[in-house]
Order: sequence, then C-alpha cells, then structure tokens
Amino acid sequence: MGTTRWIRALKLLCIMLLLVPLLTGCWDRLEIEERAVVLGISVDEAEPGSQKEEDEVSHLKDRFPAPQKEMVRVAVQIAIPGRIPLGPGESGGGDRGAGKSVWVVDVVGHTIDDALMNLQQQMSGRLFFGHLRVIVVSDAVARKGLQNLNDYFRRNSEVRRMAWLLISKGNAEELMAASPKLERVPTLYLISTMDSAVKMGKFPNDFVGNFWSNSSKKGQEGLLPYVELMKEDNVEISGLAMFKGDKLVGITQPLEIGAYMGIKGMNPAGYRGIISVGGAQNTVTLYATHRKAKIDVQIKNGLPHFTVTILNELNIEEKISDQFLIENPEIIKEIEREDEKAAIKLHEGLVKETQEKGSDIFGFGEYVRAKEPKFWNEQVQTKEHWQEMYKDVSVDVQIDIKVRRVGMKAR
Repeated sequence: MGTTRWIRALKLLCIMLLLVPLLTGCWDRLEIEERAVVLGISVDEAEPGSQKEEDEVSHLKDRFPAPQKEMVRVAVQIAIPGRIPLGPGESGGGDRGAGKSVWVVDVVGHTIDDALMNLQQQMSGRLFFGHLRVIVVSDAVARKGLQNLNDYFRRNSEVRRMAWLLISKGNAEELMAASPKLERVPTLYLISTMDSAVKMGKFPNDFVGNFWSNSSKKGQEGLLPYVELMKEDNVEISGLAMFKGDKLVGITQPLEIGAYMGIKGMNPAGYRGIISVGGAQNTVTLYATHRKAKIDVQIKNGLPHFTVTILNELNIEEKISDQFLIENPEIIKEIEREDEKAAIKLHEGLVKETQEKGSDIFGFGEYVRAKEPKFWNEQVQTKEHWQEMYKDVSVDVQIDIKVRRVGMKAR
C-alpha cells in the first residue's frame, strides 16, 4: 500500500515539474504601454554648436572622452499607443494629421548609438525597434559614409532586414515630420510609396537587408532609393543612390532606374519613354511591360568583357499627331528600331556613369567570380581591386524591342 502511494506521489511530482516551465512564458513580458515603439528614424548632420545640446550620458568630459566623430542629429518617430489606425476606415489623413498618431523627437550624438542613448535618457519607456520600417539618411551624411549606421543596425537583433533604408535630398528629418494627406502616419506612407513602386515596376525590391548583402560582396556595390520631399508633403523617388563601399558616390535620374532594372532583367517593367519617328510631330509614348536579360562575360586583352542582351516588350500608350498612322506595320518596325537606338544609349550611359564612379551596382564582378574564377583569383582577388578594374572593363549592350499592343480607338 505504501509503495502505491509513493508511485502516485512521484507521478504527481513529475506532472508538476512538466507544468512548471509552461508557467514561465510571461516572466520577461513588457507591456506595449511600457515600450516606446519606433516606426522611423532619420539621420542628419548636426548643426555647428550642437554639442551644447548634449548631456554627459555616455561619456564624461576629461575622463571618458567622446568618439572623435562629427556629430549627427537623429530624429525618431514614435507611435502613440491607441492612436495608430488599425483598419482601412481609419487610414485617412485630413484634420487628424500625423501629429496625433506619432511623436517625433530629435537628439544629437557622436554616433547613432550615442544619440539613441541620449534619447533613451529622456524616455519613460524602452526604445523598441521591432516595428522600425523606415530609416532615412540625408545625402550629406551618406556621402561621408554609412559605416556607423550599418554597424549599429546590423548588430541590433530587433531591426528587420525588410525595412527600407532611404537617402533623402536635403534634410531627412522633414520626412519624419511630414503630414501626408493619404495617411495619418508618415512612416506608413513612405512604406506604401516604396511597396507600390515595387509593384508597378518603378523600383527594384531592395530592402536594407539586400543593401547590406550587396555591399558585402566582393564584386558588387549597394544601391538605395533616393527620395525628395515635394510640395503638399508628397514624396518622389528621384533616382538610384549609388554607393562605393559605404559612401554615396552618385545619383541617377528617375528614368535610369528603368535602365538598371532592364540590365538586371527585373519585372514588372513600369517606365515610359517618348520616341520620335521622322520628326517631332510623329511622336509616340511607349510603355514597357516585360523584360528579359542575360549577361555573358569573356576575358579579352586581359580584362573582362560583358555582353548584356535585353528583350523588352512594349505597348504604345499615345501618339501626338493624327497624321501618324501607327496601324501600318512598317511604322511599327520603325518605332521599334528608333526605340532600340534610344534604349541602347540610355543603358550604356548608365553603365558608363557607374564606371566613372567605380560603383558596380549591377554585380558584373560577381559574374567574373562565378564564371571566370581563375581570372578573379589571379588578377582581382579583392573588392578594392575590382572597384578600380571596373572602370576599364568593356560592356556591350544589345536590346531587342517588340511592340505587342497599340491600343484601341473607335472608328
């Protein structure tokens, strides 16, 4: 009888031991009201004399000296609990404005971490980056290098690799404080702008994780969206920001985004071009719908030679003159030939621009590493050497244009 009791007690003890771990699931919980949820961050150069704003939070004068770096101004967009729209019925802008749903606070610091520590000293809740979706950096900061920013956010386990890193023309903090009419939260509007651009073929799907990955490759450089705040707080994607290492070295025109996506064979295609056939009056607007691209590499005269073959499918969107009969098959062929000439000039111009900057955003060097490994291991070896060699390589662009649709018109 006593043995049976001991067995029952042992079984009960085992059950309790199995249940105890299940009761510890919330031991480290942190209520959302106790967090300062960061939605967006901007980084700008600090103005002269900004050091007067900084308290001795992470360093002490004459005892724990600050890093010998130029100071930056970091603005953080923090969500106000209970005021972020949760459904489509609450997504409008209007009188409610961004100021009622988010709080924008700016601080200065010698590094990104230093600035955020200064900000945390002013916050009642712990800064939480799990919902960080947009990081905006001014072009002035980007030209000096993003090494500190990349290092801090790559080490932070809360930061999503699918966040957008944007380069802004002028002051980046203005994008944090903007109040767009279509959205109550500026960060959500920026996300919507970039996601829609990807869906419409206006920009490659290039998140911050892609930028970090490409920048780490020996034969490729990173690129980022270059944006500009327009009137009525609207945001325009004004081009590609080209990098060499961690420094911004050049900015393309908006139409050249389509050329980059063409060389990479990215779809959908979403850019339009204007072509004249036999005079300014015989002008048509063409809309690219689909692309295919292939890149081949050969070693010629001791240097890589690349052949880029692109197939573009187009629709005719509009024509200027009624006397211009695009229903004629010969006219369609002429339009294709003229567009091929213009497209080759556009694509080769972009390639030459990247070569002048030493910024291989196309990843031509990765093709050399993959298809000509002996040449790479003997003649290139390092990223720095490829940056110099890339300026001298030859690139031949061949484009085949096919007009698929001319639209409808009532007779």
